[in-house]
Amino acid sequence: MSVMIDIAGLPTERLVFRPSPLAELCTALHALAEPGHHPGLHGWTTATNSSLKPDLADRLCEADFLWTSTFSDISLPFAALPDAHGQPGATLTEDLDQLDRLDDELFADAALEISCSQLYTQKGPSPLVNARARELALERATARGPRQLDFAKRLLEDPPAVRAWLRRLFEDCAEAFFNDLWQRVRLQLAADARHKTELLRHKGLAEALAEVSPAMTLTENGTRIVVDKLGSGRTSALDPAVGAGVTFVPSAIGWPHLWVLHAPGWRPVIHYPVAAPELPGPASLDLLKLRLEALSHHMRMRMCRYLARAAYSTGELAAGLDISAPEVSRHIAVLKKAGLVTTRRRGRYVLHQLDLTVVARLGSDFVEGVLR
Repeated sequence: MSVMIDIAGLPTERLVFRPSPLAELCTALHALAEPGHHPGLHGWTTATNSSLKPDLADRLCEADFLWTSTFSDISLPFAALPDAHGQPGATLTEDLDQLDRLDDELFADAALEISCSQLYTQKGPSPLVNARARELALERATARGPRQLDFAKRLLEDPPAVRAWLRRLFEDCAEAFFNDLWQRVRLQLAADARHKTELLRHKGLAEALAEVSPAMTLTENGTRIVVDKLGSGRTSALDPAVGAGVTFVPSAIGWPHLWVLHAPGWRPVIHYPVAAPELPGPASLDLLKLRLEALSHHMRMRMCRYLARAAYSTGELAAGLDISAPEVSRHIAVLKKAGLVTTRRRGRYVLHQLDLTVVARLGSDFVEGVLR
């Protein structure tokens, strides 16, 4: 499985490396909401979360599905604006101005992609104008909880009001913690973007991709960028409607995530981390064997793609993976027996989530085991 970006005949100058303040802010919000994804940021996430004012913390919970269960494309608004030419804003204000320029239907589509869904790569009608799309959006929001459902309803009923609310939320986050973070990382990100641009210019795209991530390659004929991910998708960097090109956005705090925007009608964007900290951890060989066997099944690996991002119900996983609910339950039982998945109840929904601290130790556990 992989995400492929068609680039046949694309001029090198249409490949852009540039930081985005809004993308980094949303990455920071993701790290604060899912600190288990980012063990190397434990000190920062703990200190920042504890210093948030209660009102701001509550408002972040209302919209947290924008940066938890999925990483919403609204963090990269330039990708939907042809006249932006693949360039994020130089400041957070410029990025937010670009976000304001998205039409309501496009904004709602991106903001309500809040659950595992095969609709991401299909350009369907907006929930703002289509009853069935609205029903599906509310169904996905219901499984995320009452706050998410309330947000989705408000967005569908009054998009301008919610968009103004969200911009104010981002601005308040900037004042509370992000301005300080951005001052500390912006020079590092700008330097990385310059380095990758020079590498692209002098050694070619294959070399530049190899430095962006070992999970990225260029096909032998040079017509596609292939991103090795458990999800599948395909898009083109040659769509004249949004402007030809691919944008690469570095992140100082995004590891281990490598996000790929490949939705129809958007310019392809690869949001990549510039650093990868090491992870520790020991375990018994019997337990290690049980866990590796549990993850050896291709469907359970696909399931883990969702469970690593957030908690999901059996029904959501069945819909996202196109299998039956009993089959999902059987795979969940195997993962639970290996201690890889935790389960909790929210109302009438039973939600499952991957234990990232356990999974993060598998590599080091294996090395320690074979060298013991």
